[in-house]
Amino acid sequence: MDPAIRVALVDDQQLVRAGFAMVISSQPDMEIVLEAGDGAQALRLLGSHPVDVVLMDVRMPTMDGLAATRELTGAANGNEGGGSAGSGSDSADGTPKVIILTTFDLDEYVLHAIKAGASGFLLKDAPPEEMLAAIRTVRRGDAVIAPSSTRRLLDHLSTLLPGEERASPDLLDGLTEREREVLVLMARGRSNTEIANELFVAEATVKTHVGRVLAKLDARDRVQAVVIAYETGLVSPGS
Repeated sequence: MDPAIRVALVDDQQLVRAGFAMVISSQPDMEIVLEAGDGAQALRLLGSHPVDVVLMDVRMPTMDGLAATRELTGAANGNEGGGSAGSGSDSADGTPKVIILTTFDLDEYVLHAIKAGASGFLLKDAPPEEMLAAIRTVRRGDAVIAPSSTRRLLDHLSTLLPGEERASPDLLDGLTEREREVLVLMARGRSNTEIANELFVAEATVKTHVGRVLAKLDARDRVQAVVIAYETGLVSPGS
């Protein structure tokens, strides 16, 4: 049996943490290893507690979720292995995966958080099963979180992205035609299985294409690749 997924809850509202903790602790493959009320406290605790996935609120006192995510993932200084705050984790790159807790009214915060190093986001009012699926998904690192919500929010966010922050389409020049097709389907929230069915290829082939897309785009994970697809104009809102 695989070890339980170690989850950290970071939110300044104790009732929110309690609700999430109750749901997560009911799962045989998950455990809550720490809770924090702001980003600064979270970074202190994460330095000495092994964690796989962090559920991170955005708006918190002392240090908000965006700053904490940058610090944790090392995105602020370009250190891919993360800062010392992530040293307690035994994940592949030594850094826990971060899921941003959000509502649609946070708009630009979410996109910036993903760009800062978060692996995705979860709507605060999402059903419990969606939250649990998101945690497992991020731990695996092999699928976009909550596809329907992901696409709706990215469609919305892409219209708010300042022009100077949009990426050049040249970023996609290294992709083959099939890899572009795969990236478009990833941006539409398709899983590997769904992409395989749509393109009439084996799922193993899709995994290979996804891996090459991430490598060529220098994307940390699928969510970041989807953001790049929007930023370069490969995918447009509502397409």
